[in-house]
Amino acid sequence: MISSLNLKNFKPFSNQSLSFRPLTLLSGLNSTGKSSVLQALLLMRQSYQQGLFESQGLALNGELISIGTAQDVLFEGAKDDFISFEIIWQNGVRGIWNFSYDREKDVLNLDSPSVTSDIYKSSLFNKKFHYLQAERLGPRLFLEMSYFQVKQLENLGTKGEYTAHFLSVNESKTIPNHSLGHPQAKSLVLRDQVEAWMGEISPGTHLQINVKQDIDLISLQYYYGDSNPYRSTNVGFGISYTLPIIVAILSSPPETLIIIENPEAHLHPKGQAKMGELLALAASCGVQIVVETHSDHVLNGIRLTVYRGKIDPKKVHL
Repeated sequence: MISSLNLKNFKPFSNQSLSFRPLTLLSGLNSTGKSSVLQALLLMRQSYQQGLFESQGLALNGELISIGTAQDVLFEGAKDDFISFEIIWQNGVRGIWNFSYDREKDVLNLDSPSVTSDIYKSSLFNKKFHYLQAERLGPRLFLEMSYFQVKQLENLGTKGEYTAHFLSVNESKTIPNHSLGHPQAKSLVLRDQVEAWMGEISPGTHLQINVKQDIDLISLQYYYGDSNPYRSTNVGFGISYTLPIIVAILSSPPETLIIIENPEAHLHPKGQAKMGELLALAASCGVQIVVETHSDHVLNGIRLTVYRGKIDPKKVHL
């Protein structure tokens, strides 16, 4: 679990240190660096996945993020042509990566000794990771299936595009953190828990998953009580935007790192507060969550969870 991050000459930061807890919220005015903090973590993971981080440099553009050029990454007022990332984990392990900026080629090259290999076993680099960006997938008649992303990487996609496929594969599995179990759910299996927590957003929500194996497509429909199933395009955006977050949280074992942008998108204030509660409960179970949010309702949901004694206040940081 990450305990601190230090950024030097990275985007808007000359030299910025941030403390992390099991639940860390980034909030504040627009264009003050919230997304840049997340991008630093995503950039490290993306570069490692592309095989560059340990020997060459940074993969500035890829599946997780696309930043642009090396000049876009370097702090505008940098006195020296380098950027640096430093992470300290809860167990005291420290990783430092320095990159020199080649102005002629406009690239960032690794310019520091290799770190211990144990660092790359952490959730920032392994399979225990989810990232859901602000621009998640809205209602669609059909969604793509990806056996590589879902079965091998155990991933939902950065836009939540593989959530339906992930659910179809894992719906009957028991959630790893039983204390996240919703009191009104029929059982602790993922599908029942997802439906119960979705009910906090839209009461009575049930899912119908339709798999089209022959063309690798899948569709999600929603029904309420004894009603006929509705196409997702006939149900509000809040359902589609929220579903990947709930699935990611409920399916994640301890030591997972989840990065979420704007979990409040398209949600009623009560639903935003419930989202804050779920985030806090997951953090109390050993999942590390980093959230960028503009919602005081999400924050209040977390505060209420702290007040009720369901999470230690020392595990939450704003």
